[in-house]
Amino acid sequence: MLPFTKMTGIGNDYVYIDAFRHRVAAPGKLAIAMSERHFGVGSDGLVLILPSRRAECRMRMFNADGSEAEMCGNAIRCVAKYVYDRKLVRKTAFRVETACGIKPIRLVVRGGRMVSATVDMGVPILEPARIPVAARTNRIRLGGLAWTCVSMGNPHAVTFVKSVASAPVLTKGPAFEIAPVFPRRCNIEFAEVVSRRLIRMRVWERGAGETLACGTGACATAVAGVLNGLTDREVDVELTGGRLHIAWREADGRVLMTGGAEFVFDGVWLKG
Repeated sequence: MLPFTKMTGIGNDYVYIDAFRHRVAAPGKLAIAMSERHFGVGSDGLVLILPSRRAECRMRMFNADGSEAEMCGNAIRCVAKYVYDRKLVRKTAFRVETACGIKPIRLVVRGGRMVSATVDMGVPILEPARIPVAARTNRIRLGGLAWTCVSMGNPHAVTFVKSVASAPVLTKGPAFEIAPVFPRRCNIEFAEVVSRRLIRMRVWERGAGETLACGTGACATAVAGVLNGLTDREVDVELTGGRLHIAWREADGRVLMTGGAEFVFDGVWLKG
């Protein structure tokens, strides 16, 4: 019997386990079982919240297909809410260890509960070999479209389209994710520039399919908007599940992501 919590960050839903108290022997297999939406809990993946020697807590994130991801922007806000609201951490400014480094977080709190969080997502990676993308530049062509590749600790490819409503997310996303040019697969973003301060976006997430939101994808899309001269350095990114505010600071090159997180329900996993 394994206690868990279902949480969502603007529709990007994951199952969270307090690994301060509970041991998970095979998280990849558990992620597959729990994520299944007919025979499991139903989620985009599984997140373990663990102790850390380098920060106030550590997160490990597993996609719905069992693969482990380096980072998830929506999940880290949920982790922040979990540890603060459930009194594992009592600071409103603290750090979370991830597979792509330490991420500082600052909370907005009302009535003893986190209502939003700003995460310092770090400096975007644009060097092809580090994204990684098998090309000489982070600008590529794939499937007749122009893509800007960015890593926010995990790989993203962003293309700008006239309308995200008609973008081929479901038909082209699966093939683009595993294209040979992406040696570690890739998160695929289709973005529509509404104004210099607003972008609409849909995402095909590596290992999960189309999801309602992707925090790292929103950051990568905001960076791509600036690199292509389409947007300001501070934008709202409107995803299917809600909005995130993204700022790519010129002074130090760091990306800040601001958004909320919500509890959905608690439960107990009974399957072996």
